[in-house]
Amino acid sequence: MPKDLHLIREEVYRRNPGEAEFHQAVDEVFGCLSPVLEKHPEFAEAAILERLCEPERQIIFRVPWVDDAGQVRINRGFRVEFNSALGPYKGGLRFHPSVYLGIVKFLGFEQIFKNALTGMPIGGGKGGSDFDPRGRSNAEIMRFCQSFMTELYRHIGEYTDVPAGDIGVGTREIGYLFGQYKRITNRYESGVLTGKGRGWGGSLVRPEATGYGTVLFVREMLATRNLRLEDQRVAVSGSGNVALHAIEKAQALGAHVVTCSDSTGYVVDEGGIDVRLLKEIKEQQRGRVSDYAAQRGRAARFVADGSVWEVDATVALPCATQNELGEAAVKRLVGSGLVAVAEGANMPTTPAAITHLQNSGVLFGPGKAANAGGVATSALEMQQNASRDAWSFSHTERRLEAIMTDIHQRCAATADEYGLPGNYVAGANIAGFVQVADAMLSLGVI
Repeated sequence: MPKDLHLIREEVYRRNPGEAEFHQAVDEVFGCLSPVLEKHPEFAEAAILERLCEPERQIIFRVPWVDDAGQVRINRGFRVEFNSALGPYKGGLRFHPSVYLGIVKFLGFEQIFKNALTGMPIGGGKGGSDFDPRGRSNAEIMRFCQSFMTELYRHIGEYTDVPAGDIGVGTREIGYLFGQYKRITNRYESGVLTGKGRGWGGSLVRPEATGYGTVLFVREMLATRNLRLEDQRVAVSGSGNVALHAIEKAQALGAHVVTCSDSTGYVVDEGGIDVRLLKEIKEQQRGRVSDYAAQRGRAARFVADGSVWEVDATVALPCATQNELGEAAVKRLVGSGLVAVAEGANMPTTPAAITHLQNSGVLFGPGKAANAGGVATSALEMQQNASRDAWSFSHTERRLEAIMTDIHQRCAATADEYGLPGNYVAGANIAGFVQVADAMLSLGVI
């Protein structure tokens, strides 16, 4: 890393102590930018990197609410509005006990480049709370969401900041949040949140988009080596929204998906994951993957407290959480014939694991490219809201497929342009950075 980049990185570390995930996200981007800054000295002269690493606004607030026993609870809420050079801030809300400022900043920083890659006019932001919805009643979740929005509403709007869902925030939570926004503002401003229910401003394909898009990106990567999804044995981690729809799309395109997982362990189903049964257990019964194994019968085997990456596969789709796929697991998978990895989750692969994958010639699709389908379809939802329109499933899915194909092409072409053919990490980071940097130059020092 050149001295100037190193000094900027050290200053980011100093100004953001203890935020390991944010540091990791910054390191990944900085590691790709030396040739860009050589080609575009104007970016350094305008301090683009220094400005890009400092959020435009960071909001932290108290969220008081009352549980079903009448006890007052206190959580902490966050919204980091990172960069609006390309459009209003856009990014999800995560409700999970692990959420703190460093997690939100890492997610928001990634979102800047991911959103730029979609080609849509949206900036980058992220938010959430350390509230855990698991085990809470609908009434408790509603009261929490209403309290959360009572503060957040003053910072968002369809031309300012448009949150969506993430881990722990689905259509139910978006509904409670939107209801409180509508109640406080006296405006039916559909475009202020995405991930809404289909009957009140939501978009078809939005629940499926992140998982579907990840698989479409894999398909495009494989095609560069004359490989097909139909010939692949696929391991998927997670069993939430992204994982479910990645499994569904991969199977629809002919792949053989054999795993899913949650925090209790993983399932191996050599007959191929029964996605209808898994959806019923996770979405209707709110059960665990162990329940899937029990109901599936002999075809499936549940392994408690294990890693899904113990299972041989030619394609790996980490769709659970950050840093879940480490170097040791990658070495084992590469040794057993792994040909491609695409990140359905945000930053699920450790830096050492990524290096090993690239050195081994394994195709690797970073999350800011591979899982951009979710935010792309959120932007399509914003389009429909703005025009008071509703598109069909097939039309929206075609738009998603076109966007994911274009993202792949941009990443591949940019990597080629900078002498790094096949390096999707560099292609994604450089393509996203240059687009945002050009916009920041055009807007002046703000």
